[in-house]
Amino acid sequence: MKKVFIFFAEGFEEIEAITPVDVLRRAGIEVITVSVTGKHVVTGSHNIKITTDTLIGIIKDEQADMLILPGGMPGALNLNSNETLKEMIRKHSDKGKQVGAICAAPLVLGEMGLLENKTATCYPGFEDRLKGAEVTTNPVETAGNIVTGKGVGAAMKFALELVAQLKDEKTADELAARMVVE
Repeated sequence: MKKVFIFFAEGFEEIEAITPVDVLRRAGIEVITVSVTGKHVVTGSHNIKITTDTLIGIIKDEQADMLILPGGMPGALNLNSNETLKEMIRKHSDKGKQVGAICAAPLVLGEMGLLENKTATCYPGFEDRLKGAEVTTNPVETAGNIVTGKGVGAAMKFALELVAQLKDEKTADELAARMVVE
């Protein structure tokens, strides 16, 4: 069974975090929610508190097939300031393993140089943080081992693309039909 880590920082965007958790679990993918704060309870940008499964200091990147970063502010900036997370992302990506980021969170990947010569999307206004990327306005972009999403409105498409990347298009399409995604 494929395994995914989704990282939660104070100020994360709730829809961008919970939609992938839900959709990936429906697809039979093991999802582990990970706090980067040192505490299991993390508060989102709309004051919704989430209790995560584990803490970043406990996990290792090789335990996951994909690492996912939800956006939101100041959540994306808080993810970007976490050196442990960035080292984990670097090692994970260097192995060619998959990374996903949505909304403002692609700035983490961009500032690490991981989007160099890749197509990516992000929340409007963060394009200049995607260093070296060909930035589009599409809801979702997949370039090699990296999937990026534009924002809250693209959260379902982003989550379904993650399913397609971790499993296959057929599974993602069947899941979308069951969930009545139009």
